[in-house]
Amino acid sequence: MSRTKPFSISKQLVWRAYKRVKSNKGGAGVDEQSITDFEVNLKDNLYKLWNRMSSGSYFPLAVLTVEIPKGKGSTRRLGIPTVGDRIAQMVVKLTLEPKLEPCFHPDSYGYRPQKSAIEAVGVTRQRCWQYDWVIDLDIKGFFDNLDHSLLMQTVKKHTNCKWTILYIQRWLKVPSQDKTGQQTARERGTPQGGVISPLLANLYLHYAFDEWMKREYPNTPFERYADDSVIHCQTEVEAQQLLKDIADQLMKFRLELHPEKTRVVYCKDKKRNGDYPNTKFDFLGYTFRSRRSMNRWGKHFINFSPAVSEKAKKEMRQKMRSWRLHLRSDKSLEDISHMFNPVLRGWINYYGRYYKTGLYPVFRHLNRTLARWATRKYKKLRGHRRRAEHWLGRVANNDSHLFAHWERGFKPSGSTIGAV
Repeated sequence: MSRTKPFSISKQLVWRAYKRVKSNKGGAGVDEQSITDFEVNLKDNLYKLWNRMSSGSYFPLAVLTVEIPKGKGSTRRLGIPTVGDRIAQMVVKLTLEPKLEPCFHPDSYGYRPQKSAIEAVGVTRQRCWQYDWVIDLDIKGFFDNLDHSLLMQTVKKHTNCKWTILYIQRWLKVPSQDKTGQQTARERGTPQGGVISPLLANLYLHYAFDEWMKREYPNTPFERYADDSVIHCQTEVEAQQLLKDIADQLMKFRLELHPEKTRVVYCKDKKRNGDYPNTKFDFLGYTFRSRRSMNRWGKHFINFSPAVSEKAKKEMRQKMRSWRLHLRSDKSLEDISHMFNPVLRGWINYYGRYYKTGLYPVFRHLNRTLARWATRKYKKLRGHRRRAEHWLGRVANNDSHLFAHWERGFKPSGSTIGAV
């Protein structure tokens, strides 16, 4: 540390922040500087960043705004800070997060160390068996509508570090910039895509929702992942009243519930009779609804449980199509497996945790795509899709470990048929 600087920020902390940003990857910001470009003069760039942050002369650049597809023709705006600004934000995150973590609610799962989305799905599954009703909660434009003054009040509750407060204020005020160079002033919200934004979002909702629920409804369990929440109730009357109270509470923090995405859901199964317009909900890529299940003794029963959602399956198939496997006839089957197995394992490990059979349509699509690849790769299979499927099935029988989905039982339909 330097004694001549007004702020004591260690160079080692800046180095740790850079390593974290590099591991997270990410694109270039408004300065069009990638991580690779930043590393060309790494020592000088990190020194300049440390020097500016330590002296108080660090000012962030505008945040690059990009639109990504969200589904049903809508888009989500992501804000991409520059590499240098992401490192600076990571410096503050590494400083502030250890102070906030002990205060956060145990059922807040989003963007937290030692917490995960699949853990939230598992807890939701258990509680849906115990409680008949669920409030599927969605906050309208959450990241775009955080009130800056209220947010800074929550930050100051947990730290008196002057440079942490100063730089968070500057990040909140920095304008957004589109690809044409047009800048827009930011009066509220925090860019979804910034390093510090998830931590600030959790802090905001900790006071807007988590602490309020803990105080006013201590016996009502919930799971929250960022702005997506599920709340469990015993009766419909209780759920409807709680929903009104939540709406009033969030209004105090300048937040509004999404009128179309927020619903009261009946967790209907064999033991729960009666009809209700909403009997399913989506949470973290899973759809929760009544399903036919099998117990340990082989008997079937109906229970309310999660499986991969239709939206998630559609996104996986779109990702597969982007690989353009049928045009990779220059590659071997082993090459293709090495290229895409990490992605397949990630999908299986997450979406295959509960009701694994829900993934069959996705991997059936992949197997058909691989068969199509084979018809272009091998002359004897050209124009013979069925023969290609049989050939692929023989390969899967002989080497089920070649592809991650084969290893987990998602083999081609021709895997029980000999090669042709």
